[in-house]
Amino acid sequence: MISNEFYSQENHGPYELYSLGDFELEDGGEIPDCKLAYNTFGELNKAKDNAIIIPTWFSGTSKDYEAYIGEDRALNPNKYFIIIINQIGNGLSSSPHNSPDLMSMSDFPNVRIGDDVRAQHQLITDKYGIKEIALVVGGSMGAQQTFEWAVRYPDMVKRAAPIAGTAKNTQHDFLFTETLIEAITSDPGWKSGNYQSNTEIAEGLKRHANIWAVMGLSTEFYKQEKWELFGVDTLDEFITGFLQPFFQMMDPNALLTMAWKWQRGDVSRNTNGNLEEALGRIKAKMFIMPIDEDMFFPPRDCEAEQKMIPGSELKVVHSIAGHFGLFGGEGSYYHDQIDKHLNELLAIPVPDKVI
Repeated sequence: MISNEFYSQENHGPYELYSLGDFELEDGGEIPDCKLAYNTFGELNKAKDNAIIIPTWFSGTSKDYEAYIGEDRALNPNKYFIIIINQIGNGLSSSPHNSPDLMSMSDFPNVRIGDDVRAQHQLITDKYGIKEIALVVGGSMGAQQTFEWAVRYPDMVKRAAPIAGTAKNTQHDFLFTETLIEAITSDPGWKSGNYQSNTEIAEGLKRHANIWAVMGLSTEFYKQEKWELFGVDTLDEFITGFLQPFFQMMDPNALLTMAWKWQRGDVSRNTNGNLEEALGRIKAKMFIMPIDEDMFFPPRDCEAEQKMIPGSELKVVHSIAGHFGLFGGEGSYYHDQIDKHLNELLAIPVPDKVI
């Protein structure tokens, strides 16, 4: 176990921790006293049918979604009980750097998207007694978890909105993520995952950030020099003043844990590899929401899956920032689109709750 102040309450709070006990994993083994970090907004109503679940994306925490929530937003805490749950391995929930000996650093086990969703299900059912979810919504790896929720718990999830993500990861994304992994593990300071500080892998994390700079944004973002969306004035400031320091603060093993999980995201694991059968299980009303300039999850990949989901609709979100549009740097231009689609989705009647 090592310390990393990046994941502190000061930087990513407020968040609470919920202990799942000894949590068994799909690939074998368990995480003793597995903890989920989460944050809530609003109150659960008496019928317990106003819950919205938001899973986190790669490298992100519950803090990143605060901009999506507000009284003037679709995710309105005056109407809904909103629970943002940090995925296992993201630095706040149980992760390599904050776990006890025999489970820490290089000894942290492989975790899958299905493990995250089962853990989240345990949290909301054991702690809150929730049996019906009004909406599951998440971006990127949060979208992977959203799909998993809809497939794994079809009677529980009434609506779902995966943003900028797919139900089954593509070979293209697998290879891309492999370069992110190699950028970190090729740094001599990584020491097979047994370093003493994230600063020892500064060069590897810098290379990791540079790869994101290529694929995380659109070519049009660079053509139009839209650095101001990230609060800087030049390309150099965007790369060396924002993106590289951003990733260099993070724990390398946390990034690797999430990357391994991202690569293998696949809801068809629930149906012996049959993706059409898995997506055909979904009973939720779904809006599939790709970002038009996203080079990871382009609309055509998302549309191919959307056509397999009964009653679903494709709602393309426009953002010159590509995948990094999720950060909301375009302000109301981006968030108004998200709110429009989510308001429409939340207004659609759904079947009565399952008792």
